[in-house]
Amino acid sequence: MIKEKSIEHLENAAVKLTVTIGQEAIREEYDELLKSYAQTAQIKGFRKGHVPPNILERKFGESMKFETSQKVLEDSLKEIFDEIEEKPLPYSQPSLEGELEFDLEKDFTYAVKYDVYPEVKLGEYKALEIEAPQVSVTKDDEERELKALQDQNAIVMEKDEGVVETGDVVTVDYCEMDGDGNETPDTRREDFVFTQGSGYNLYKIDDDVIGMKAGEDKVIDKEFPDDFENKDLAGTSKKLKITVKAIKQRQLPDLDDELAQDISEKYETLADLKADIRKRLDDTVDGRLREHKVNALVEKVVATSKVPVPESMVAAELDSAWQNFLRQFGGQEEQVLAMLQAQGRTREDVHADWRPGAVTRIQGRLVVHKLVEIEEIEVTDEEINADLEKQATSESVTREQAREYYERNNMMDYLRREIRERKLFDALIEGSKVKKGKKISFLDLLQKNQ
Repeated sequence: MIKEKSIEHLENAAVKLTVTIGQEAIREEYDELLKSYAQTAQIKGFRKGHVPPNILERKFGESMKFETSQKVLEDSLKEIFDEIEEKPLPYSQPSLEGELEFDLEKDFTYAVKYDVYPEVKLGEYKALEIEAPQVSVTKDDEERELKALQDQNAIVMEKDEGVVETGDVVTVDYCEMDGDGNETPDTRREDFVFTQGSGYNLYKIDDDVIGMKAGEDKVIDKEFPDDFENKDLAGTSKKLKITVKAIKQRQLPDLDDELAQDISEKYETLADLKADIRKRLDDTVDGRLREHKVNALVEKVVATSKVPVPESMVAAELDSAWQNFLRQFGGQEEQVLAMLQAQGRTREDVHADWRPGAVTRIQGRLVVHKLVEIEEIEVTDEEINADLEKQATSESVTREQAREYYERNNMMDYLRREIRERKLFDALIEGSKVKKGKKISFLDLLQKNQ
């Protein structure tokens, strides 16, 4: 069927495939289709299966030519893609280049454009020099974690007497008032619960409820600065009526052995809990610093490598980011688009903002894939079992249960790839020169303020 084919490599890992089909093959395909029509076509005045070919061609000629061209195009592409290395990416649909000129008496030539897996040409990746911040866990960090656990185990008790104090849990009704002291329609909120001092309320009335009793009403005037976080309130003044309906206070447990035992059966004493907190914080620092080193290495390798990024990869990455963005808003795309429109923006504007980051992430993944390939890193069954054992211990399950989870969710290849990449970067970090960077706090490390 295929008389000639040629592949032209374009920018960003795209190719143009040009194919010529011989006239004899086209005629053969057309004649087969004509036979099929002859057996099934029903035309008035002729018995089924006995319509002369010239009548069929007069009535269905153009549609048969189009059908023949599509069949020839699809069959030839399938044959070619089974043979050549330059296969299209799964999310890159080949698109026709130019107009199709199909003639039963001539060879048929067409061209398609599509993206292929990019060829990465690595720069230097061994014995690199990178920098990592200096971080140490302090007593304050340990105390903050311990205080968080104490807060999580606090008991909330009804406060029958007294007034709202710092940290109390308050239930309120509130509404806006107009200049005549009447309630503004559609602004009433009933039984709203928040913790005083948290700031988790629309009008930021934390300080305004201090000293109020249960059942007490208060009318207050609030002025919101131009840079207020809620744009609808920014630069406005509001008169609010607040009614405190209930007050609860949080009673913190004592920092003692009993608290440690309540948190987990694995702790017998408060000292056990503190030791575990310290270990967890140290492990977090080690993990984040390793992540920092890995990112620094990948960034350096990308900078000295040639990493073409197919447009279809970028489109897929942006679509994935967009779907995650929608999920943050409950998956309601219409609402998100309306919100953007109110800001004078479109989905295309958001994608344009995200594009540089998407390209960077793709280049990083392509480089890592190439490094694993070049270094010929393999993963043994023993390494997989050891990793499953470690995960099982942290999740308090058996290794068999951990394996079953991965197998049931078709994630064994993911686990193997994760171990392979871990081995790769263990080796690269070991062979790199890691300079001491500036000293930063544990919180800054968590927030990636580096």
